[in-house]
Amino acid sequence: MNPIESIQESIRGKIVEAINQAVQTEQLNIETIPDFVIEVPREKEHGDFAVNVAMLLARQARMAPGKIAAILVDIMEQNGDPQIERVEVAGAGFINFFLSKAWLYDIPGLIHQMGDRYGSNPNHQGKVQVEFVSANPTGNLHMGNARGGAIGDSLANILDRAGYQVEREYYVNDAGNQIEIFADSLEARYLQLTGHNVSFPENGYAGQDVIDTVKSIISKYGSDLGELSAEERRSLIVDYALEEKVAYIENTLASFGISYDVWFHEKSLYESGEIDRVLSDLEEKGFVYESEGALWFKSTRFGDEKDEVVRRANGLPTYFAADIAYHRDKFARGFDWVINVWGADHHGHIARMKGAMEALGIEPDRLDVVLMQLVRLYRKGNLVRMSKRTGTTISLDELIEEVGKDAARFFFVMRSPDSHLDFDMELAKQQSQENPVYYVQYAHARICSIFRQAKAAGVLMSAVEEIDASLLIEEEEIELLRKLADFPEEIKISARTLAPHRIARYVMDLAGLFHSFYNHHRVLNDNQSLQDARLLLMETTRITIKNALQILGVTAPEQM
Repeated sequence: MNPIESIQESIRGKIVEAINQAVQTEQLNIETIPDFVIEVPREKEHGDFAVNVAMLLARQARMAPGKIAAILVDIMEQNGDPQIERVEVAGAGFINFFLSKAWLYDIPGLIHQMGDRYGSNPNHQGKVQVEFVSANPTGNLHMGNARGGAIGDSLANILDRAGYQVEREYYVNDAGNQIEIFADSLEARYLQLTGHNVSFPENGYAGQDVIDTVKSIISKYGSDLGELSAEERRSLIVDYALEEKVAYIENTLASFGISYDVWFHEKSLYESGEIDRVLSDLEEKGFVYESEGALWFKSTRFGDEKDEVVRRANGLPTYFAADIAYHRDKFARGFDWVINVWGADHHGHIARMKGAMEALGIEPDRLDVVLMQLVRLYRKGNLVRMSKRTGTTISLDELIEEVGKDAARFFFVMRSPDSHLDFDMELAKQQSQENPVYYVQYAHARICSIFRQAKAAGVLMSAVEEIDASLLIEEEEIELLRKLADFPEEIKISARTLAPHRIARYVMDLAGLFHSFYNHHRVLNDNQSLQDARLLLMETTRITIKNALQILGVTAPEQM
């Protein structure tokens, strides 16, 4: 259940009823009721909800918005509603609703009843796929992959809570040019480490991880692979390395709290002939043409700056061609909505990919891309570029080892994906209220401590149906109740806008309101009825904090 949505629907009904009544009494002359918005104002003094319907009716009614708003407010006041304390006209014609506190007192019972399901939408919203990370299996996972992992997995959790049937997918880039370069690098290192005088390719993967992989190959197969044909040796080395790298990626992401439903291999698109089929279909539909020996997709017809090559002059398909085939395959698997989490450097790829889907007869709005900006690591105010272990960029597994999964995941989703993220490694390790994840986790642990104290004192909370929540009248209590009521709506908005950072911001705000309450009021006190009401408030706050942290892939400790 979504309390905010229920109230908005109630307000919408009252607005429509007032408009119809105004038309019947000839106070308004309109033909249709526009699709108006009911939103929560930024400023408390503007009420609990604000409605813009009067501004939208002005032209049709040939009347000033303020006058229309006054007519509607007058009718609603005459009709009356115990949930509504008052209705006011504000600004250029907004209608502001101030609710009585009565509705808030149903929130604790609702949360207690729903428990870990609070915030979830039981209605089926469709089948959605979230593809994220999908790093090339040619090296270690870096900070961009880490942020993509935290964003993608949190987003999948949000969509699941919002009522979607969600699948997480990893696209393994195990074909194409980068794998050829990877193979060249592995083969050169193998020959070098087994005593052969060969040069390393200029564009090769020169990281320590490639050397470590080759040492593992030598340990397993020995140093006599040079006696095999070049093709046999290359195939064995690459197959071993890819299997090792994919296992590393899977294990590292698992330690980051991420588990995928599907690992899709790019190689399968080549082996099945799907790439050739999709190019043939595009050619048949008139969306590709040949020029300079290559095959080009007419991406400029879909807003791209230039057409894109899909098959090179040497007859090999491009990465873009494989990506078109991959995305068509996604929709062929029955997904209503496909979401990709990409680095910001893929910005130019969005229009052409949506265009390719449209060319294939797939509604482009069914494909969404979340772009994320770069991450910069800082330690003691200094930018960190290098790993102490490998001499290259710090890997995800090293970050988890140093700051922990919880801090890493929370920090990566604290900011909007389209904003740059400065990750303070020292702050992430601090056990202080300056550390955002510690601040939130401490709120949960603090509530658990209250219940441990109650148990030690022989205090038990009464049955929920016997508790009078209307005794919660202090400002800090009302603020907490209002914030708790917002949680399902925050999930709904986060799912619609693909914004997992909203949940991080929400739970930080909720923790702040709890800490404020805790510093001003005693939960365990001599007034049994008030004590019960506050214990219920604490329990429902704890449930909501835990549910929000679980969405972000962060644990909710009972002690700290």
